[in-house]
Amino acid sequence: MADEGQWFFCLKHMRVEHGAGCPDKVRMGPYATEAEAKLAIEKARERNETWEKDD
Repeated sequence: MADEGQWFFCLKHMRVEHGAGCPDKVRMGPYATEAEAKLAIEKARERNETWEKDD
């Protein structure tokens, strides 16, 4: 079970969740802050673009 002090980005609902929420299989995280969780999807996009360029 997730710690109530942790933040996640839900890929199903495309929103930030705090503590327990959707199943972990549809979430990114945990993150220490809400701000970090909000940036999760953008950081993943940036990494994917970098990896695609390197291939």
